[in-house]
Amino acid sequence: MRLVDVGVPGVGDGEVLVRVGAAGVNFADVMRARGTYDGGPVAPYLAGFEAAGEVVAVGRGVSGVGVGDHVVGTGDGAFAEYMVMGDFVPVPVGWRDEEALGLVLNWATALGALRSLGRVKAGDTVLINAAAGGVGQAAVRIAKYYGATVIASASASKHDVVRGLGADRVVETADLAAVASGSVDVVLESVGGETFRRSVELACRVTGKVIVIGLAAGEASISNWELNFRHPVQVIGHHLTTFIQQAPELFADVMAELGRLIDAGVYPPGTPTVYDLADGPKVLAELEAGVTVGKLALRP
Repeated sequence: MRLVDVGVPGVGDGEVLVRVGAAGVNFADVMRARGTYDGGPVAPYLAGFEAAGEVVAVGRGVSGVGVGDHVVGTGDGAFAEYMVMGDFVPVPVGWRDEEALGLVLNWATALGALRSLGRVKAGDTVLINAAAGGVGQAAVRIAKYYGATVIASASASKHDVVRGLGADRVVETADLAAVASGSVDVVLESVGGETFRRSVELACRVTGKVIVIGLAAGEASISNWELNFRHPVQVIGHHLTTFIQQAPELFADVMAELGRLIDAGVYPPGTPTVYDLADGPKVLAELEAGVTVGKLALRP
């Protein structure tokens, strides 16, 4: 990643042009840099896809926001001074741009996974892998709010952070053997590799759900024979962009519920670790190495 001068992008129908106040850094950015994200991109490309900032131009067909408003959302080229957004919502009243990062991405992903797809309810046992990350921390708060018992996996140095969010039990990501097989109602799985296969083993037979939102440690597979005979559980894929595009009614419900969680204090303003834009390569390397905690952001 390197800084270059480019022109200010034009805004199209249904889009807004935003002066970026803060850009979110996500593991998908690492995958894009490594060429493992679905559909590319092919280098060279403008990095970053999540930001919050001030609207400076509005395309045809956009309603509900105008020039001068602050929005948070997704698009291409977020690691820049200006970016075009196609999916966006207003920054909550009283929140700074960096505090709103994760609203459309991390919190909507976690809530959609746990409630829309996982149907988490009081009394359920929920396992959240990579619980110290942006989506993981949101998921811990959400699962606890809806009355679930939360088992969180994270590296040892991050256990205190996860406990502080309300997790009932914290285990090492590499030590899921400590969790009984067939005992978990919903697994939120973003690690991949052997952790994915172990997560399938941990889910309750028949009713247990493994919701896959990432593959940080690489690809893994399970056969139809295993799902039929050895691990008869529900494996559900969840990708936010597809969720928004293919299930807009469900996404609208998720965003409305997030508003209620904000009002209830379950979802407080975010506290990302913010870096200068020039530090982007360092931040991506630390994220890939697994040494970061919580939400990360770049400020242009």
